[in-house]
Parts: sequence; structure tokens; C-alpha cells
Amino acid sequence: MPVTTLDPKTALIVVDLQKGIINSPFIHPVAGVIERTCALLDAFRQRDLPVVLVNVAGGAPGRTEQPRRYSTLPEGFSDLIPELDRQASDIVVTKRTWGAFASTDLEAQLNANGITQVVVTGVATGTGVEATARQAYEQGFNVTLALDAMTDVRPEAHEYSLRRVFPRLGETGSTQDILNLLATRSA
Repeated sequence: MPVTTLDPKTALIVVDLQKGIINSPFIHPVAGVIERTCALLDAFRQRDLPVVLVNVAGGAPGRTEQPRRYSTLPEGFSDLIPELDRQASDIVVTKRTWGAFASTDLEAQLNANGITQVVVTGVATGTGVEATARQAYEQGFNVTLALDAMTDVRPEAHEYSLRRVFPRLGETGSTQDILNLLATRSA
């Protein structure tokens, strides 16, 4: 379903745009993802809408068939990239799972602010972004996904999320679609 509306209490969730991940071999240039995410950050902040900056500082403890990338994270891995221009009013969530809601207080923070909808951007499309969007949907939030403000290192995961998963979780569209809706709300 295309982006049709934004609730009065909508928050922006930016997933894993951090120093330890940003130089990964993404299928789309990450510079564009950062640029479009920053445009959304500016628009949300100008309208005093909540911004959530999510970083990852580890992994879930369970066993997997694939070896873990790091046994310990390199220095600065979890630091948010400076382009996000972290503000004192931003909600910062550090996760150790794919999604930003599991094992964090994000749901409680959004509920305390009366948030009913979230817009999700970031990396990687098929893991952190998708898991966060799924968890938001499962917690009862309206979900919007800025498809041009996310990327992945796995083309098949990126495409599957965009085409098969995200339309079932909420509304999808471009950064400009979302910016246009924000502009009409404050006009």
C-alpha cells in the first residue's frame, strides 16, 4: 500500500547507521541512504516529532549455523555516524538483536510519547530494518517504510523485504513521499 497518511504522533526510527557497519559492501550506495535519512531527520526535528537512533552493540546469544562476524566488536563499531547529528531530544536505543524493540525499552518510550506510527529507515533491509518493522507492527504501531532510505549487502534479501514483506507490514514509499506528507501537515 502506498504512503497515504502520517499520524499526528509519528516517530522516525533510524536503524544501524553506525561506524562499524557503514563501510559494508551495500548493493546501493550508502551515501544516498544517509542523505535521504538526514532529510527525514531534519523534517521530523523541525516538526518536533520524535527521532529514534538505533545502534547495535552485539548479537543475540543463541547458536547459529553461520559463524559470527566478530567475537568482540572493534573500537567505535557502535558509534552513530556524525551525519545523523544526534540531538539531546533524540531517543537512542542500543540493541543486541536484529530488531530495535526486542530486549529494549523502545516500545515503552514510544508509548509514553503517544506515538501511534513509525517511519523506518537504515541498514540492513533484510535484517535490522525488517526485524524492527515487524516488531513495530506486532506491537500495534502503524508502520511506514522509506524504501529509498535503506539498503543491504544481500540483493535477494533487500528485494524480498521490499516486495514481499514490507507491503504486509505497512505502507511503503519514497523519502520524498513522506516529506510531502509532512509538508502538507504543517502547511
